[in-house]
Amino acid sequence: MNWGSLSAFIEMGGYGGYVWGSFGVTAVCFVLEAAAVAARRRSLLRERRELD
Repeated sequence: MNWGSLSAFIEMGGYGGYVWGSFGVTAVCFVLEAAAVAARRRSLLRERRELD
């Protein structure tokens, strides 16, 4: 694909809202997943310390 300008790239031929919205939702899911994994790890480490 070849876009003539930055605004044409962002608009993506009329599908920009869907494309960038999808990227945004995916990025939010990645961040939430990483935060959930980190929280679970901290919880498990805390439980392990309490058992020792």
